[in-house]
Amino acid sequence: MSFARFGLFFLGLICAGLAPLMAVPPADPAERLKELVATQKAIFEKAEAAGDRVDEDALRTELQQLANDYDKLIRAHQDFAPAYVAYGLMLGKAGMRKESVTMLLRANQLDKDIPIVKNQLGNYLAEEGKPLEALSYFMAAIKLEPEEPLYHYQLGMLLYEAREDFLKSAEWSRAAIDDTMQKAFLRAMELAPDDWRYSYQYGLSFYELEKGDWETALTFWQNFEKKLRPGVEQEVCRLHQAKVLHELQRTDEARRLLAQVNDPALSRQKNKIADTLDQPPASQNPSASESASSSDTVK
Repeated sequence: MSFARFGLFFLGLICAGLAPLMAVPPADPAERLKELVATQKAIFEKAEAAGDRVDEDALRTELQQLANDYDKLIRAHQDFAPAYVAYGLMLGKAGMRKESVTMLLRANQLDKDIPIVKNQLGNYLAEEGKPLEALSYFMAAIKLEPEEPLYHYQLGMLLYEAREDFLKSAEWSRAAIDDTMQKAFLRAMELAPDDWRYSYQYGLSFYELEKGDWETALTFWQNFEKKLRPGVEQEVCRLHQAKVLHELQRTDEARRLLAQVNDPALSRQKNKIADTLDQPPASQNPSASESASSSDTVK
């Protein structure tokens, strides 16, 4: 479920200064924060499990109390960066993006070495249409926590979605964008080999390259198929293999592989790819290549 509709409520709460001070400030802010984070986790998990059946009045009351408690903690310990991080993440989940960023920026002022803060600020800037500014935050997150796959994935997605902005800046060539983007997706996959989402995005990245590395792409989709369950998951990989085989001008093999895709849920995608097999490979036709990369054929 979405918690964005609670944003105006929280905004009124914060602007009105309704959160009262604690009579006795907590002696150990870390312990108190641990309690608040656990409470926050439980509240959101319960609400998400309830879905459309959530009791909104009860949820609003719980979130109001949580906001009060965060405010008390921050007022009592104004230089405690982790409290701003947790509060910022909670506000973001409630749909209060700007208020969330205010908290995260304060955390960043207090401690410039918190990777999740860099990543969230990068997300905000990217969503605000400032990808070049977002880049430095994503790179900082990776530098601080290089073993976190999400940060590499975010970098790859930024370069993929804002490629034209980077090209216009004249600081990036298309080759540099392609290389950095694909290496980011590859690193995310290497760090989380059991998370199919990172692997799948790496596979999709081959279609976005100006110069396709189709042999490597074919090897990837063949190996990825072996990791998935029989049925629709493996058949999706066969659709991709058929596309790649056609790019390699091995169209007869592509047709034979396409014949092994039988799940009705994939019939539209299968027919769409079958229609392309009578045409030159997309890599030999720039307009077709652009259409193929933006298509929802098997993405």
